[in-house]
Amino acid sequence: MQLLVDGAQVYVYTGTKPLVPGARSVMFVHGAANDHSVWALQSRYFAYHGFNVLAVDLPGHGKSAGPALSTVEATADWAVRVLDAAGIEKAALVGHSMGSLIALEAAARHPARVEKLVLVGTAFPMKVSDALLAAAQSRSPDAVAMINVWSHSAAGQAGGNRVPGVWTMGASQRLLERTLEPLYNDFNACNAYTAGLASAAKIACPALLISGARDLMTPARAAKSIAEALAGSKSLVIPGTGHDLMQEQPDAVLDALIAFL
Repeated sequence: MQLLVDGAQVYVYTGTKPLVPGARSVMFVHGAANDHSVWALQSRYFAYHGFNVLAVDLPGHGKSAGPALSTVEATADWAVRVLDAAGIEKAALVGHSMGSLIALEAAARHPARVEKLVLVGTAFPMKVSDALLAAAQSRSPDAVAMINVWSHSAAGQAGGNRVPGVWTMGASQRLLERTLEPLYNDFNACNAYTAGLASAAKIACPALLISGARDLMTPARAAKSIAEALAGSKSLVIPGTGHDLMQEQPDAVLDALIAFL
């Protein structure tokens, strides 16, 4: 589905289902240098089980027009304008990595619009190493290589995708190559975001944090401060998976979302 937001075309994957007025809704927000496709299994499941689904391509990513927005705060406000354009009053927000910060900030700034909050592969602060930042700025293939290795557990790098014929590392590499242009912008937004704990303290809706036990990008321990600041939040650590949780352990992530949402 194409929506017009701030005068620009925005692509939203709805799981092939039309949006139904009054139905419960869930918005999926991807991370840095990704697009809506990282939520393929999870978004499609909810679309076929009675939810309105909006798996967005952020500005300048995937099929959405640019430019990419430069701050987490600006993107959080943009996400709510996507709900406006879709005619949706309230939604659960599910965000991964940078997308988790966007979802967190949106819930803090627009509490009446957010029913539940899920933060996948989150951390605060979400700092990026100097080496990776430099590689991203020069759009070097090294940036793709570093992210791909650090985003997957050793088992994930060896293979074993649950979908026959799908090569996890190759698919992730190709996605990163397609979305390399906004990578430096995305990393800068993560580095500059300082409102995490203050924003989390404002949030009253139910919240769930999902971390990977083998995550080198946003280790489970790095989500502890956000978990403590979110009143009554629940935390889940999925064994044997790295930062790319939705690809390495898609069923486990889906099961957690089904139980929570």
